[in-house]
Amino acid sequence: MISTSVARRIGLAVLGLGSLMATSASAQTAKPAAAQKGVGVNIANIDPSVKPCEDFFHYASGNWLKNNPIPAAESRWGSFNELADHNNATLRAILNDAAKNAAKAPKGSNAQKVGDYYASAMDSAAIEAAGLKYLQPHLNRIAAVKDLGEMQRLLADPKAHVGSVWYSSGVGQDQKISTQYAVQMYQGGLSLPDRDYYLKDDPRSKSIRTAYETYLVNTFKMLGDNEATAKTNAAAVQRIETRLAKASKSRVDLRDPYANYNKMTLAQADGAFPNLALPLTLKESGLGAAKEVIVGQPEFLKEVSNMLKDEPIADQKQYLRFHLVSSVVPALPKAFGDEYFKFSQTLSGAKKQQPRWKRMLGATDGALGEAFGQLYVDKAFSPAAKARAKQMIENLRVAYAERIKATDWMSEATKKEALKKLNAFVVKIGYPDKWKDYSSLTITRESYLKNMLAAREWANEDQIKHFGKPIDRNEWEMTPPTVNAYYNPPMNEIVFPAGILQPPFYDPKADDAVNYGGIGAVIGHEMTHGFDDQGRQYDAEGNLKDWWTKEDADKFNAKAAVVGKQYDAFTPLDSVHVNGKLTMGENLADLGGLTIAYQAFMKTPQAKAGKLIDGFTPEQRFFLAYAQIWRTNARPEFLRQQVQVDPHSPAQFRTNGPLMNMPEFYKAFGCQDGNKMMRAQADRSKIW
Repeated sequence: MISTSVARRIGLAVLGLGSLMATSASAQTAKPAAAQKGVGVNIANIDPSVKPCEDFFHYASGNWLKNNPIPAAESRWGSFNELADHNNATLRAILNDAAKNAAKAPKGSNAQKVGDYYASAMDSAAIEAAGLKYLQPHLNRIAAVKDLGEMQRLLADPKAHVGSVWYSSGVGQDQKISTQYAVQMYQGGLSLPDRDYYLKDDPRSKSIRTAYETYLVNTFKMLGDNEATAKTNAAAVQRIETRLAKASKSRVDLRDPYANYNKMTLAQADGAFPNLALPLTLKESGLGAAKEVIVGQPEFLKEVSNMLKDEPIADQKQYLRFHLVSSVVPALPKAFGDEYFKFSQTLSGAKKQQPRWKRMLGATDGALGEAFGQLYVDKAFSPAAKARAKQMIENLRVAYAERIKATDWMSEATKKEALKKLNAFVVKIGYPDKWKDYSSLTITRESYLKNMLAAREWANEDQIKHFGKPIDRNEWEMTPPTVNAYYNPPMNEIVFPAGILQPPFYDPKADDAVNYGGIGAVIGHEMTHGFDDQGRQYDAEGNLKDWWTKEDADKFNAKAAVVGKQYDAFTPLDSVHVNGKLTMGENLADLGGLTIAYQAFMKTPQAKAGKLIDGFTPEQRFFLAYAQIWRTNARPEFLRQQVQVDPHSPAQFRTNGPLMNMPEFYKAFGCQDGNKMMRAQADRSKIW
């Protein structure tokens, strides 16, 4: 059972993103005066009733937060969502046009495949009429299994489409030999977002398990089970997944790259996990030549091996049956999607389901990302925008080098290696230089489910074919329209899709303060991931290798611990605390990214001239631009889930957290001792 769900489990770090006036006491209200009008910082978003040195998040965006309630179909709403919606308008027009004209497009072309995929996904009438017709052969295969041997053969077949069961696996870079691909295996097999939802006995966890049980029962009933059988089958799935949860590592423990790298020969792995039938699985997946596997969590795989032997085959079949169905819900009759949404509301708090066009737009992007992406960038991203972004990245690289050289806690030997790594960063902007080839993928209008499964098979084969070949450094882990960015440690690359290189993150009409506070901070964020608590453990070539002196590593860890303690104290809701260890990497990246972006901004003519725009100094506009990027309203249900499973802190702390450590911010807004945004000297964090 080799699947693409392992993609970048190896540590992809994702965004998710003074003048006299500045030092006067009155600057704490930062009242704009009549002056030059600006672009990029929306003055109407500011809430002047909040003092910037008391709560900058609500000062910079308070009026926006009041005037932009969360849409019923969303669990949160902010600038990322607004930009995604803007992109979606372009993407929807492309899809509607492709669907309308797919018959005219050359057979096998990207336009034909994208058009037919989206058209089949939007054909609700055909989906209802088909019922379980196209799924039934796969359900029948599961039902026919009689013993462990047959179960092993089913799981080994990449065309079985049993869903994401038991564990995750795939082909990816060897973290210690970044020039090679390796077969990798990791914990997985759960339906709920985190293992703790199965194990904790607090009221929220219990309510989620109850909602999950209802979803399971109703799904089995829609598959034809009677009430009693459905309840029995639902209990079997929950029991199996709870056992998997007990064997799973916590999200904090998964952040240790060394502890989650365990290379074994195939013979060793087969001996340790005999019931996984690894030789058969690898052979059937086209990986018969593999002699080694990298196992993330050996104890988890041992438990899975034991479970395959001692869990009743009848219960295992229900586990597979449910995972198969839940993995293709959008391609099944509406009743299946309605049941899933009722369950998901417990986690997200959303009041209604997103319109089908928006869900299927995302599905098309997920299945045919680079075919769809080519159509997108032709309309929405210019070579000039790519060139400007590249120049800003190089400016930040220079600023980061200056900060590294100026550190007073790092030895010259470690500085030398840090600069080597910084200079080796590969930069990817907008879209791939070489697009994926979808010529072997057949898409028609016959069935959305058939298209969905065909796209999965293609993606799996696309990943498997890398094994034994040189590393493909042209590959992207995000599609061009994505409003996000990432750092990939084994590739030592920072990547910025076209989707995020637009307002409010980047605006060619805005002043430098806006763009450095926006996309500049995002660029700095991704650069800093190369030196956060995880990324710093990879060298310039992307290998998991310790290049720090022990003294420097100890100093870094002590400084990082200060940040962890700061974020542990943040509470987005009563009694709900941010997990400083889980969010460590992203918090360090936010602080480092903003610091680097500010240093680079201070070299610009605007910063040197110091002229007011909309009554604000360049420095103030820089910080306002940063804060307004993170403007977000979030439902309590979303926040509770976020602090449990997301390595990113809630938006208000991504704003205030870094600023509370920056004397440059204090100076810009005239903050004084005693203000909430101004930490005592001993409690501040300064790394870069």
